[in-house]
Amino acid sequence: MASKGPLLIRLCNWVGEAVLTLPTLQLLAEQGYELHLVGKRWAVSLFEGHGWPVHVRPGKRKEAIAQLKALRIQLEQQSPGFRARPNMLLFTNSISSAMEARLAGLKPIGYKREGRGFLLAHGVPDQRGPHAADEYWRIATHFLGLSRTRPSALGLTLSRAHEEEARQLMATHEIEPGFVMLCPFSGADDGTGAKVWPGFPALAEALAAQGRQLIICPGPGEGERARAGFPQAKVLTSVGLGAYAALARQAIGVVANDTGPGHLAAAAGVRVISVLGPEALPSWHVVGPCNTILHQAEGWPSLTQVVQAVQGAPSA
Repeated sequence: MASKGPLLIRLCNWVGEAVLTLPTLQLLAEQGYELHLVGKRWAVSLFEGHGWPVHVRPGKRKEAIAQLKALRIQLEQQSPGFRARPNMLLFTNSISSAMEARLAGLKPIGYKREGRGFLLAHGVPDQRGPHAADEYWRIATHFLGLSRTRPSALGLTLSRAHEEEARQLMATHEIEPGFVMLCPFSGADDGTGAKVWPGFPALAEALAAQGRQLIICPGPGEGERARAGFPQAKVLTSVGLGAYAALARQAIGVVANDTGPGHLAAAAGVRVISVLGPEALPSWHVVGPCNTILHQAEGWPSLTQVVQAVQGAPSA
């Protein structure tokens, strides 16, 4: 398809949300747009395999606006038509992200939420989808003027560097394919721990007793908790998102709370056993054709249910 020129994308601020935008980003690229992503530093590793440049957003608003202005000038010089059309898609819902785009001289498109409709070059009517991934998908199809169903797989592409790093980690830590990866934490956005299944320590004991090799790749600040709470597991710290996804592909399954690493593993095509509390929303379930979602109206899934789900994973 002929190139339609550059398009700026403001990414979401959490890993799980950014992962769910993958089908939308791929649709935009397939339609001929040259994507320039703006987001947090971890997005560089996450999207490396797709080849889309990621511009790391500065933390201070003044600097973030200056960055967007510089990108606008650069892309206007590269493509004269960039200035004349809507030229930035906002996957964020905040009024501040729309204001930053406007102050940088851009013409953003996004949902008319948080009272920011007046800042948008074109507002997408607010309509909650059955899944969060459909909300991002709808922004793009609205922008493109297409009527198309979102694909069932997220389709994360890994780089050779990601795969090589995963091979080196496995060799260094004597990890064999066919292990079980555990994601027992729930990230910084879960300040109360409401998303944390309390049965993870017992699950680790049960799987270790079966001779399963267990792997945990904790996030920043979670390493000591992982070592103390899960002595049966090999704990690999400071693993980038791309290498994490490549490593997860060597597992027979990933058991995860409602958290970004679970979405990332599912995006990589890994079978995820998603253990959810009663307050978890179906709109944030992991996406993929081979996942097992354990979610009930009252209480948490039992240890037996989770062990049986892991045992139902294909043999290595």
